[in-house]
Amino acid sequence: MFRRSILVMAAAISVVLTAAAAQDKAGKKLEDEAEQSAKAAKVLREIMDTPDKGIPEDLLARAECVATFPSVIKAGFIVGGRGGRGVASCRTSAGWSAPAYFNLGGGSIGLQIGAEATDFVLLFMNRDGLDSLLSNKFTLGADASVAAGPVGRQTGAETDAAMKAQILSYSRSRGLFAGLELKGVVITPDKGDMRDVYGEGITAKEVLKENKVAAPESVREYPQTLSNYSTRKAKAEK
Repeated sequence: MFRRSILVMAAAISVVLTAAAAQDKAGKKLEDEAEQSAKAAKVLREIMDTPDKGIPEDLLARAECVATFPSVIKAGFIVGGRGGRGVASCRTSAGWSAPAYFNLGGGSIGLQIGAEATDFVLLFMNRDGLDSLLSNKFTLGADASVAAGPVGRQTGAETDAAMKAQILSYSRSRGLFAGLELKGVVITPDKGDMRDVYGEGITAKEVLKENKVAAPESVREYPQTLSNYSTRKAKAEK
């Protein structure tokens, strides 16, 4: 009887320890996604607060979705590649959506040497641009038209880029911020990050447009930051 009690107690302790380990592992995973959201929010704040150099507020106020990829690595000699992770949020009837997670990758050919980290911000300006983001995979410049976005507090007169492009792209490297025509880069959902935050099988479309899931508080910094800047122009005009 005593031996049986010991075995039962040992089994119970094992179950508790296994559950605790699983929770700790899940917590650590969510910390990574929360950090990605925080990094993207930090990049957006720094860009928007740069005097006379940020993304025009009127464009941000019209964008359907905004994706930010912090510290994308570009490396190579003559033929190179890019790779990085990012976060996106889209407009919904209830405000900016919970964040969805994406990977950015692809080749580039040109006169380049060495490696550097670059921040990228993509504004999805219309329904076609939004649909490309919600697909399983798309290539900038091939599956969706992309143009270098104008820089400054306001765009002033409408530009061809703002009127025609589905996506406007920006980059920041070594402190320099500018519009960049980023073609040939492939963007795909990060299924691992999505699973860690929202559970198995949840898609970017369900998060970004259908409001089918709620974001944990720890990953909300990016959409909250986006909301602050996208409404700043409207508040200033009141």
